[in-house]
Amino acid sequence: MTRKKTPPLLEINDAVVRRAGNDILSIDTLCLGIGEKIAVLGPNGSGKSTLIQLLTREVLPLYRDNPPVKFKGDARAVRADVHKSLGVVSSTMQDEITVHLPVGEVVEGGCFGTLGLPFHVHSTEQSRIQAAQAMTLLGIGDLADRDVMTLSSGQARRVLIARALVHNPETLVFDEPCSGLDPEGMHYVRSAMRKLAQIGKGIILVTHYPEDVIPEISRVVLLKNGKIFNDGAKREMLSSTQMSELFDVQLVSECRCVDGNEYFSLVSAY
Repeated sequence: MTRKKTPPLLEINDAVVRRAGNDILSIDTLCLGIGEKIAVLGPNGSGKSTLIQLLTREVLPLYRDNPPVKFKGDARAVRADVHKSLGVVSSTMQDEITVHLPVGEVVEGGCFGTLGLPFHVHSTEQSRIQAAQAMTLLGIGDLADRDVMTLSSGQARRVLIARALVHNPETLVFDEPCSGLDPEGMHYVRSAMRKLAQIGKGIILVTHYPEDVIPEISRVVLLKNGKIFNDGAKREMLSSTQMSELFDVQLVSECRCVDGNEYFSLVSAY
């Protein structure tokens, strides 16, 4: 008996996103596997956030007879279907937290796709347990009763990661997760990504910086001018040559090995 092949998380073929008459993203082909750890790297305006919005069904491509985007093999997947499989963390979410709420309630809101519990929804024992487990995993269990607006930026970012994790998604999407953080905040966010990767979660990291690419990520997709510039193994994609061509400035990529793990950083040769 032939076993049915599991479809990938995301398949893109001939997908174009157009705004105000301009093509802001044009992807010939891209496939992301379920459980894959991948980074999407590129300069501002390269189409990184639009690519993520294709995945989350927040934007739709131009119509094609053959559907250009499939989520788990389904060309008609809706945002509710995607939400079950994905947890999304974005630095911009932090700007949306404008009311005084306990951290535990913010994390619980991830069960319902909101920042905090909706007015018509009551906390349940199950949602409280899920929130507590997510916060404990990320080392912020002691913050459960704190007012989220009193936290440091790094602490608040980890709260958002717990919120994305609370419904136990297969894959976590990190959209510029270290933006606006100091070195301590960056350390804890990157450590959180590593921990999630190590327990088997898929990771899709969108960033400008090779420093964000944790050792568990093996594949890097480079975006430039709304198109895939290159796609391949991390060491090759993060080379000085590739980085210089991607950002149009002379860059030196450095790789350090610590405890058997590779860490990359960029130095600008100005």
